[in-house]
Amino acid sequence: MFSGLAIETIRIGVKSIRLHKLRSFLTALGIICGVGAVICMLSISEGASEAEMILIRLLGTQNVIVRSIRPQGGGDVAEEQAYLLDYGLNRTDLAIIENTIPHIQRVVPLREVAYEVSFGPKRFPVKVVGTLPTFFKTIHVNIAQGRAIQPIDNEKIAKVCVIGDEIRAQLFAYQDPIGRSITVSTYASGTIPFKIVGVLERIETAGTPPTGIGGRNLNNDVFIPLSTAEKRYGDLQYKRTSGSREIFRCIYSDFYVQVDELSNVIPVSEMVNQALTHGHTKSDYTVKVPYERLKIAENEKRRRRIILGAIAGISLIVGGIGIMNIMLATVTERTQEIGIRRALGAKRRHITMQFLIESLILSTVGGMIGVIVGSVGAHLITDLAGWPTIIHLWTILVSFGLALAVGLFFGIYPASAAARLDPIEALRHT
Repeated sequence: MFSGLAIETIRIGVKSIRLHKLRSFLTALGIICGVGAVICMLSISEGASEAEMILIRLLGTQNVIVRSIRPQGGGDVAEEQAYLLDYGLNRTDLAIIENTIPHIQRVVPLREVAYEVSFGPKRFPVKVVGTLPTFFKTIHVNIAQGRAIQPIDNEKIAKVCVIGDEIRAQLFAYQDPIGRSITVSTYASGTIPFKIVGVLERIETAGTPPTGIGGRNLNNDVFIPLSTAEKRYGDLQYKRTSGSREIFRCIYSDFYVQVDELSNVIPVSEMVNQALTHGHTKSDYTVKVPYERLKIAENEKRRRRIILGAIAGISLIVGGIGIMNIMLATVTERTQEIGIRRALGAKRRHITMQFLIESLILSTVGGMIGVIVGSVGAHLITDLAGWPTIIHLWTILVSFGLALAVGLFFGIYPASAAARLDPIEALRHT
């Protein structure tokens, strides 16, 4: 009995909506725009946040990164003068961190030794970095071609290297780089050939100049064994520009400190900072904690999601107001019909149910079309504007659920108004 009455009520509601197709479409248009706006804006927010989150996760949430920074005041001088700038992380710092700080699994040092490579007539500005084989596992970067640096390479002080993807694209656009040699040039050590044994997978970067993991653009880096960097290149480095030169000593550019447990990351970072403070009289290093950055990024992502969702949700409210206005007009138009139904025995709840169902049908159809419009719009934004967008299932469910809630909420008042009509007065209405 109840199911038959419900089906009949739905049939009457659908018939009423079909009798005024244009008006029904315009009523649902507010819901369509609202749902589409929610999906598009949240997908843009998710896409923008995910790129940053991926980079932070690549750093390793259990890593503490210590970087050498150039102190203020040191710079290029005239060529006839020799100015030695001594700054950054050194061997004493490495020994202190390895031997005195607990909860550390490994410390991976990086040492920059050169800033240009060539292949035949082609030259390309890069950073040539000496490091240990464990570096690639520590930052969770995969090898796209060939292999990574092996312990045997460090033992033999081998002249091998792993290059970034941008270097592969610039110097070996139409050929396989594995097995070929590039020349590393410095003023102090001259030119030294290095055999390419691997190519890193491409790493997402952002900003100008582009930076990625740990503030480095790994796509433009060349990695060689740390022992090779220490034996083939001295501690002093030379940079020459037009009319000037610079002599400086920076033993290590970075330390990647891997902590045994996530709960120890913050305490270890504080101990590292405290240990290095005593050996450095100037601000020539910085300590970065990806775990802290991840928490900040997650909180920012949550705030951005709420703000954009609230802004887009205003469209749904506007659409709901449109449904309420049209339903109130419908009640006025169908006053006599309501009187007839009441005279034939329909109760107030039946009248309320009829108008609520009509409101829900409009919001349901509008929500379904809005999901399609929002999904297509998000893909168009990616294709035309180049912005990354991510549509999660929860985004679709939340936006569709909000559409139903809006339809129900804004349909209650017109339905109640229809149910409260006096049957005799309604029959007299013309």
